[in-house]
Amino acid sequence: MNETTFADVPAGLGPVLADRGFTELTPIQIEILNPDLAGRDLRISSQTGSGKTVALGLVVAEEVAAAVNLDNHGPNRARPSVVLVAPTRELAVQLAEELTWLFKPLGATVISLTGGTSLGLDFQQLKRNPQILVGTPGRMRDHLERGSLLLDRVSVVALDEADEMLAMGFEEEVAAILEATPKDRRTHLVSATFPPSVRSVAARHQHDAVMVAGTAPGESNSDIEFKTMIVAEKQRLSALVNVLLMEPEAKTLIFVRTRLDTTGLAEALSDLGFAARPLSGDLNQRERTATLNAFRRGQTPILVATDVAARGLDVQDIAQVIHVHLPDNAELLTHRSGRTGRAGRKGICLIFTPPQAARRVDFMLRHAGIEASRIEAPNKKDINRASDERLLEQFSEVDAGERGDADRLHSVAAELLQGRDPVSVVATLLGETGHGGPCAPRHIEPVSFRENRNSQHRHPQGRRPSNGNWARFQVSWGKNHGADPGRLLAIVCRRGGITSSDVGSISIGGQSSMVEVNPKIAQAFARSAGRHDPRDPRIKFREWRDTKPKGRQR
Repeated sequence: MNETTFADVPAGLGPVLADRGFTELTPIQIEILNPDLAGRDLRISSQTGSGKTVALGLVVAEEVAAAVNLDNHGPNRARPSVVLVAPTRELAVQLAEELTWLFKPLGATVISLTGGTSLGLDFQQLKRNPQILVGTPGRMRDHLERGSLLLDRVSVVALDEADEMLAMGFEEEVAAILEATPKDRRTHLVSATFPPSVRSVAARHQHDAVMVAGTAPGESNSDIEFKTMIVAEKQRLSALVNVLLMEPEAKTLIFVRTRLDTTGLAEALSDLGFAARPLSGDLNQRERTATLNAFRRGQTPILVATDVAARGLDVQDIAQVIHVHLPDNAELLTHRSGRTGRAGRKGICLIFTPPQAARRVDFMLRHAGIEASRIEAPNKKDINRASDERLLEQFSEVDAGERGDADRLHSVAAELLQGRDPVSVVATLLGETGHGGPCAPRHIEPVSFRENRNSQHRHPQGRRPSNGNWARFQVSWGKNHGADPGRLLAIVCRRGGITSSDVGSISIGGQSSMVEVNPKIAQAFARSAGRHDPRDPRIKFREWRDTKPKGRQR
């Protein structure tokens, strides 16, 4: 579809897309314009980076256009016609920003209500007579209970990233929002994946819904080059430093596991001279906004983030994504990786792979439909070659004659070279500039690793405790909640800070499960797994004191 066919776009929004730089619509944007979908509830499935936000805007465009001339009632009470619910503040803000420029020709008002902002600011937003409301589930429910928000006029509700919203435990808030809207509304679900939990919500709240698919898993990754690197845990920082030194100014998003990891790693990189900042739930809204703006402008080219904090992060020119800590599953891998390779740009996704997790990473990649090459960490020779090439390229583009102080610089250069070897002078100056990067390359010990894809043993010979000596823990997550051995193993390793080689059998029951842990690390595991985790607040660990629950075993 080219600019001349933008006339097919609803509500006359074709010109604003062309002005925004669109030359064609993405597959998902084309699919939702199918006339056969008019008036239907939609289940929109497309991978991150595929243009879902604009597609969602086009889905609700007619309702927005019809709502522009409607009036509000009450000084602090909003009665929007279109409601979009997002799991995180960042995603809600991004949606509001995108829909603001999209619907500007219609004269529509878009506001966002999110946790972390003051209620006073919310009330100012509510006074603006919004036609479109974008918000997080908790804050929207709060305003419903306060009476400052009425949803009796809503004609369409869309749940964006529904799978993540339910995984974060917002099912009760989502249900309250939907129950406050008219029964004849349209309800759309947007999700990269449709696991059983999302399908269950869809069945309860949608009517005669139809699936609309844009890009299949793997297709949206066509502009991303995937690489894996075997990295021992104790050498993560060294490997990361060497990777960053290959291109220190490249805009890089680094994923880690916890909020403490974001601050610890960002501080370590800053101490080495890299411009890096953390992004986590510990930051207030003002700090988060300042951090994201510095990242977008390139003032801070390195951002260290958790999965939750990076939800909705829409920065078009991220050159590379680095998974320092592994994601829990293929869907999360796809979402993380989709932060690069956006808007037609090429990107790199690098996955740090502990030796004992190589098979798990291979499985995630296959499940996501991704092919990846395995590379080694850059060494000093690689880094020096890359820095020299950058320097030569930089000087090939410089014309000293264009500088206003060219005469003075030429004079100084002539004086420096008088009676001296030119090569020695240039080498000395280059040594002063530090063109190789903010710090010296790190030495990385070769990783002893032998890949055996046919092996069925998860534990190295001799490390398994003898039968009956495992420490057992009960996990408040069972088959009825969607637990399976692979996902539970990933959560056990992440929450306990251990590797799969220290995990024994896993038994999954209906409401809870049992896992076996190497007794040598059981106390440390109990402390780590017992801490509150905002990503899985409902999943609790405690020492096992009863018999095993019946279920299947890994």
